[in-house]
Amino acid sequence: MTLERIRLWDLPTRLFHWSLVVLVAAAVITGKVGGNAIEWHGRIGQAVVGLLTFRIVWGFAGTASARFLTFLPAPAGLRAYLRGEWRGAGHNPLGALSVLALLGVLAVQTVSGLFANDDIAFNGPLYALIDKATSDWASGVHRLSVNLLLTLVALHVGAVLFYVHARKDNLLRPMLDGWKSVPPDAAADLRRRRRGGGLVALLCALSIAAGAVYAASGAWIAPPPPAAAPATPDW
Repeated sequence: MTLERIRLWDLPTRLFHWSLVVLVAAAVITGKVGGNAIEWHGRIGQAVVGLLTFRIVWGFAGTASARFLTFLPAPAGLRAYLRGEWRGAGHNPLGALSVLALLGVLAVQTVSGLFANDDIAFNGPLYALIDKATSDWASGVHRLSVNLLLTLVALHVGAVLFYVHARKDNLLRPMLDGWKSVPPDAAADLRRRRRGGGLVALLCALSIAAGAVYAASGAWIAPPPPAAAPATPDW
């Protein structure tokens, strides 16, 4: 089959992907180590909030291959993929479901972590907004969902390795340099779509992501009033 080499993944999408890989690995490590590392675990979680927010905005305002509507799998696309007839560019239908699942589970992980506590010395940055019982529930969700997250990551990595070795389709290189050889009709389909992803869209996505990090930090929450001084007896 004749293939056409196109710029598939834009630079912001690639930077998001690899930054998320590093931060998720760091979050898992610091969470398992505990102790003083838990403070870094919290900071990393806030950074992940910013990354996820950026990707959500970029999923609507970014370039064609990065937009959710481009790779959101339809039933017909799934059937074609399972029959070996799918000839698209970017995420295949199962890969798209994997990406959406990872983003969803990461969102649950980060949001629950913002309200969690460890019953020792660490409280999430938004802990003050809820009561202890709700925070304990969020802490349970945070601990349990990490197992689902690690399972999805393992499946994602396994699928990439399968494509590289079994199907001879290197999915890693396009996420490094942005270029991929795809069927001409898939390349034409991407060109027909509104390009998007310009400088204004990028600055808007970065601004919204920065606002999300600030909101997640809890810096805007008023500190609790100082404890009243103990009354001294009037002798």
